[in-house]
Amino acid sequence: MVLFGLVCCASLPDVKEVGEKAGNRTTPEIVGPRGPLSPEESKAVLDKLRRQGKSTDILERHSLVMQSVSESPLVLGNKVKLLIDGPATYEAMLSAIRRAKDHVHLETFIFEDDEVGRLFADLFLKKRAEGVHVSILYDSVGCRNTPSAFFQRLKDGGIQPLEFNPINPLKVRRKWLLNQRDHRKILIVDGRIAFTGGINVSRVYSSSPSRDVSREAGKEKSDEQPWRDTHVQIEGPAVAEFQKLFLDSWQRQKGPELSGRNHFPALKKVGDDLVQVVASTPGHMNRLTYIMHLAGFTHAENSIHIMNSYFVPDSQTVKVLTEAARRGVDVKIILPGSSGR
Repeated sequence: MVLFGLVCCASLPDVKEVGEKAGNRTTPEIVGPRGPLSPEESKAVLDKLRRQGKSTDILERHSLVMQSVSESPLVLGNKVKLLIDGPATYEAMLSAIRRAKDHVHLETFIFEDDEVGRLFADLFLKKRAEGVHVSILYDSVGCRNTPSAFFQRLKDGGIQPLEFNPINPLKVRRKWLLNQRDHRKILIVDGRIAFTGGINVSRVYSSSPSRDVSREAGKEKSDEQPWRDTHVQIEGPAVAEFQKLFLDSWQRQKGPELSGRNHFPALKKVGDDLVQVVASTPGHMNRLTYIMHLAGFTHAENSIHIMNSYFVPDSQTVKVLTEAARRGVDVKIILPGSSGR
């Protein structure tokens, strides 16, 4: 089971009240390559997992809560690969982009004009020249230090860059609120492979003890301390859920029409991973990713292992983590040595 949360900002709900909304349904909805499975088919999938020795109780309870507030089903038939750091992530992303035949969609908080950003930009321009459609949704605050000429170069090359909620109120395409930011990091290639996680397009993620993707751009390894984050690569029917999120964000930002492209190709089963894609939206008050995490903490039976660069827990988070530890759950938290809090 893989649960992905794509984080944006809003107020915090009461997770106990949300959990009561799950209703009387006892089996979460599961969607396969051909559409939703019947309750009997969904139960059969979970029974198969049980026979393989995998605990499904937390999966069922957690998924029921998330489906009650997000309508996000479990999607069957995926292959998910963990990308352990920036170099692994950039290597996999660049490889997928090089193989693109139809389109590339990137949604990111930060897209910097540095050796890594230019490596991606140059490849985007190359693929556009080959006929691949490239659309980029970047956050105005996250890219405040990126020169406008960087994105103009992409636009001049036939790429569609779109600024999310511009800082300049004169450029806003809808109601202007400075604190509504897009922290998603999503890359979709040909509607068949998706990437998401915590890694932006910036050289600060490009170093590891053994590798440095910036060498591909002809630069020497930097002595500065690298940022450590994680990404995942997804193939299979769940990719369509990420595509829906990107297209919805593009439409909400009044981006130009993306037509004539095969955004939703037929996706076959490529693995055995169950994926549930849960995404919140700036300005919405339900905070789905917050609910997702706290529901998981509440239902945990064996372990809760957290690694987070920004850990500022509210009272509800402290309460459920403390309660989990008291009932015997192994709670471990890894934080940066230098942090804002």
